[in-house]
Amino acid sequence: MIQGNLRLVLSVIQRFSNRGENPDDLFQVGVIGLIKAIDHFDPTLDVRFSTYGVPMIIGEVRRYLRDNNSIRVSRSLRDIAYHAMQIKEKLTNENNREPTVEEIAKIMKIPKENVVLALEAIVEPVSLFEPVFSDGNDTIYVMDQIGDNNDDKNWLEELSIKDAIKNLSQREKNIIGLRFFQGKTQMEVANEIGISQAQVSRIEKGALNKIKREV
Repeated sequence: MIQGNLRLVLSVIQRFSNRGENPDDLFQVGVIGLIKAIDHFDPTLDVRFSTYGVPMIIGEVRRYLRDNNSIRVSRSLRDIAYHAMQIKEKLTNENNREPTVEEIAKIMKIPKENVVLALEAIVEPVSLFEPVFSDGNDTIYVMDQIGDNNDDKNWLEELSIKDAIKNLSQREKNIIGLRFFQGKTQMEVANEIGISQAQVSRIEKGALNKIKREV
């Protein structure tokens, strides 16, 4: 079952290819979702396996992306958000309309600002390369709709960062370039320059601290 459905995993993870994650990592996570789907699938039901398996694989990949996101949301904030969503669903069913934030906060007995903050915290970040419109020829991405707020201060900060990078050692420059300009993982950088991932992490951290001090 696993061998026969690996193509299903590949088709699923393709939709997450713009998240900047290593495709091999996503594939491994997708296979875990596939195995879970196989374990829980009931072949006696009149349902195709792909119909059951795809949501399981997607769920596993999304869980991985959420847990590995650099934006960490505290457990207490997540609990508030999920509780608020439950109350929102209940009030919507009872009143045939969406409740206001004030109504949800009143039931939860917390400030409305806390409800807003919690709900916004669990919204999945959108990739800058997420397409928002396409006429078949030209595609408009999220990044195309973001305004340019550069001013003299930003320009000076950019110059300061460039000067700070110039003062790094050649190895530090190499690692910073591979990590942040080419988007490679620490493991990929380690393999490319022939050192351990731990060394890459240590050198990267030291270089960033130097840049911060100078900027």
